[in-house]
Amino acid sequence: MNDIKRIDPRRPFTITAEGLKRITLGALAQSGMTQTHASMTAMRHTHAKARRTTTAPQRTFVVAAHTDRGTLDDHAHQVLAAAALIADAATQVVLLALGEFNEDAATLGADTVVVLREIDRREFDPAAALHALLACVAAYSPAHLFLPDNATGDGDLGRRYAARANASIATHVVEIDATHVASYVQSNRALASRALPDVILLAPGAVDPKLPFVGAGERVDGLPGWPAMADTTAAPSYRDLGVEAADAAQVALEEADFIVSAGNGVSDVRAFEELARTLGAAIGASRVAVDDGKFTRDKQIGATGKTVEASVYIAFGISGAVQHLQGIKDCRHVIAVNLDASAPIAKRANLTIVADAQETIAALTDAATAARIARAHREAGDAADTVVASEGALV
Repeated sequence: MNDIKRIDPRRPFTITAEGLKRITLGALAQSGMTQTHASMTAMRHTHAKARRTTTAPQRTFVVAAHTDRGTLDDHAHQVLAAAALIADAATQVVLLALGEFNEDAATLGADTVVVLREIDRREFDPAAALHALLACVAAYSPAHLFLPDNATGDGDLGRRYAARANASIATHVVEIDATHVASYVQSNRALASRALPDVILLAPGAVDPKLPFVGAGERVDGLPGWPAMADTTAAPSYRDLGVEAADAAQVALEEADFIVSAGNGVSDVRAFEELARTLGAAIGASRVAVDDGKFTRDKQIGATGKTVEASVYIAFGISGAVQHLQGIKDCRHVIAVNLDASAPIAKRANLTIVADAQETIAALTDAATAARIARAHREAGDAADTVVASEGALV
């Protein structure tokens, strides 16, 4: 019996610290292995990662991406890693973070990170992001621009810049190294490659973001010429309708960004649902909890239920059967609350709280309620101070 997994022979290579790699007929094939990549592999086995380069930069790669609550998503991490992996010793990697940024840029491979806190991805203002990118290009004169090819603003920004600057561009890039990029053509039946263009929009999964080195990680707040360079005289051809708050309970689990999930360890369903309302989270459940009648079948998460991609997933009293872990494999931050520290879900979780699920639910509900009350008091106090200040100004 042939137990070798079938591999699409047209599957593109993935760039890693060792060069371009892919699995072929059960063996690891690689292309473009260089002495530089080999030295990177050796550095991986040391405890302290070395700086990628200490040479004075002679050219620049710029990576631009919107942030979400101070961090980049996994796709943006891959794009930043791609720029760092193909950069030579004379090239610096500059990250343009559009929004608040609180991550360690050095560990992500950036030599310089430019932070523009004023840009909020929740507001539809593509002109502001475009002007910011134009200012960054004017300041650093990059050889190439790298952006995630996504539907949340970065892909649109890259295309807008290419049209504005009349720059060459490659979209949906699934393969990249220091000499070429490649994208699917002919209904994904073939790959078309070309030399690196001015703007590179990478598809997810084209890069292994694990780096054997670090960047310089120097932080710069703001850019010269921005936002002053923005054209404020032209009326925008669009109008931002704002963000409409939705009841988390009405959001489909596949689209939920924050999920609290209950397993067999949750006995008080009403208290669990109260916590979800307090936190503004969607509700999920394990198959055992659904089979017991505690939750409806549409709440089931797992291989036989729904696959979710939440930024935060909190599992209460869920042991973590392989089917459930399959359903949360794409969640960004997983928090497990379980009395058994050796439960399978603890291996997947970013944080495990060894405690009783019901006690933790009650404590979190109390803490969240107290925090909301305190915030309401602060906002009321700030509003009162503003009224007093305005009345004083009138006097």
